[in-house]
Amino acid sequence: MELESFELVMLRRPANPTEYDDAESQRIQAEHLAYLAGLRTAGQVVTNGPVLDTPDESLRGLVFFRTGSLDEARRLAEQDPAVRAGRLAVEVMTWWCPPGTMAAPGRPITLPG
Repeated sequence: MELESFELVMLRRPANPTEYDDAESQRIQAEHLAYLAGLRTAGQVVTNGPVLDTPDESLRGLVFFRTGSLDEARRLAEQDPAVRAGRLAVEVMTWWCPPGTMAAPGRPITLPG
């Protein structure tokens, strides 16, 4: 059986996240989204996004890296502005899937602006 390998980063809310006022939280979130967009553009991230309806409320999002190295994925994930600000923590692991399945589209949704 052939599989493709990716580095999966689970973004979690720490037990005691650093608190910020609304303006600073919005700035950190904007930088977080821009950082991940840059990694997607550079080809280091395949896809990323928030998770909803999870029984584990600490789980906030997933990032699928394509770096070939858990250490490199961890290094990049730890440079995320939200991680550096103490708003998110990372768990890094290897994830396998059947070849080409990361390209299949999901159900489209539109988030309020």
